[in-house]
Amino acid sequence: MKMWKESQLRQILEAKEVKPAYEISLMLAQDLGFNFCAFSITSPAVLLNHDTVSFNNYPVDWNTAYEHDHFGDTDPILAHCNHSELPILWEDELFSKVPQLRQVQKQQGLQYGWSQSIHDSGLRSMFSLARSNSPISADEWYAHLAYAILINRHLHGLVAKKLDHRQVTAFTPRLSTREIEIMKLSADGKTAYECSKILSISERTINHHVQNFIRKFGVNNKIAAVIKAVRVGAI
Repeated sequence: MKMWKESQLRQILEAKEVKPAYEISLMLAQDLGFNFCAFSITSPAVLLNHDTVSFNNYPVDWNTAYEHDHFGDTDPILAHCNHSELPILWEDELFSKVPQLRQVQKQQGLQYGWSQSIHDSGLRSMFSLARSNSPISADEWYAHLAYAILINRHLHGLVAKKLDHRQVTAFTPRLSTREIEIMKLSADGKTAYECSKILSISERTINHHVQNFIRKFGVNNKIAAVIKAVRVGAI
C-alpha cells in the first residue's frame, strides 16, 4: 500500500499543470476510501476579477444547488477555510445555523468529509475529501492529513506560479531605454544630479523621465516605482 501511495504522490508532484495534478489526486483520494475530492483557489486580486479555479467530482445536483441557493455565503466550512489553515471536519454542529445546507449535502452523499486550506501568495485554496458512508475516525484523519496538505500545497503552487507569470505580464509597463537606465541608476542609490552627470543630460530631463516612470507604474514616488520595477522584472 505504501508503494502505490508514494507512486501516486510522485505523479502528482511531477505534474506541471493543475488539472492533471488534480485528476491524479482524485484517483489517490478514491484509493484512500473517499468518493469525492475537491480543490478550489481564489484570489482577491483585481487581475483575476475574483475568479475561482475549481475542480471537483461532486454530484452535479450539489454543485447546481450550491450556486443557485448561494450556499457559499453561509457555508461554515468555507468561512473557516477563508480565515484559518487548520483542517476541519464536516461535523453536524458546525451546520447548526444552516440546517438546509447540511440536509442537501447529506442527500447528495457528502456526509462525511474534511477540508483544509492554504493562504499564500495572495491566494486562498481549499482541498476537501468526502464520502457518503462511514464516519472519519481520528486515526484515519491523522493518517491521511499529511497527504491532503501535500497535495493541496502542490496544487496551490501550480496556480500561484501561473498567476505570477500573468502578473508580471500584466503589470510591466512599456519603458523607454532612457527610463530603464535612470531606474537602474536610481536602484543603485544615485540622485537625479548624479544620474545627469553619468548620462550627460540635464537634471531637469532626468526628473522628467522619473515622473514618467512613476506615472507608468501608478505609484507616488521614485522609490516605490523602482521597487515595483524590480518585483516585476522590468530592471
